[in-house]
Amino acid sequence: MTEEEDDLDLSTLDDDELVQQMHEDLYDGLADEIVEGVNILLGRGWAPYKVLTEALVEGMRIVGIDFRDGILFVPEVLLAANSMKAGMGILRPLLAETGAPKMGSMVIGTVKGDIHDIGKNLVGMMLEGAGFDVFDLGINNDADSYLDALDEHKPDFLGMSALLTTTMPYMKVVIDTLKERGLREDYMVLVGGAPLNEAFAESVGADAYCRDAAMAVETAKTMVAERRQAASAA
Repeated sequence: MTEEEDDLDLSTLDDDELVQQMHEDLYDGLADEIVEGVNILLGRGWAPYKVLTEALVEGMRIVGIDFRDGILFVPEVLLAANSMKAGMGILRPLLAETGAPKMGSMVIGTVKGDIHDIGKNLVGMMLEGAGFDVFDLGINNDADSYLDALDEHKPDFLGMSALLTTTMPYMKVVIDTLKERGLREDYMVLVGGAPLNEAFAESVGADAYCRDAAMAVETAKTMVAERRQAASAA
């Protein structure tokens, strides 16, 4: 960052310039600048949902594309996602007050026996960055943990992650438990993790396999749009 950029006074920018600068600051993982930008836009009378979609979600969309294309890597994306989270800290209570539309929601967690969570955390952050509500259960979740969370939050999606070949089969246990309780059709199930592939996802009865966080966001957005379209046509 040059000294000139370092001295940039965000409040001197017009709305379009400020939104553009916030996209760049998100990309660079500058949390303090994102918080300042959010507050400036709110102070100018922007609705919280407009700030979310135009400044933050659009900025994270750009991050997601470059992550998918191998231009950005996990450490940079985590920084960007943390900056997004800082902005969301201001917007979330305001969005709740205004009843803003939600992109969707997901319960996500790493399966029983597995304590790996970097990939899962990244998926959760990127989904939040795309406007989803994410309920993260952490690591080592058995079927009851997932089902209790589904019952509590009633999300659109269940997301399961595994990094060990020995824990992958547990995903089938969870999905079979959903079927036994007559709940399988209520949730779209996404699975991911390094050793998984599409054939495995199909074999355990998941709706989709997501090879990385960017793909998880794209898949979730497509599936929720299709489900809403089908519901409105019914």
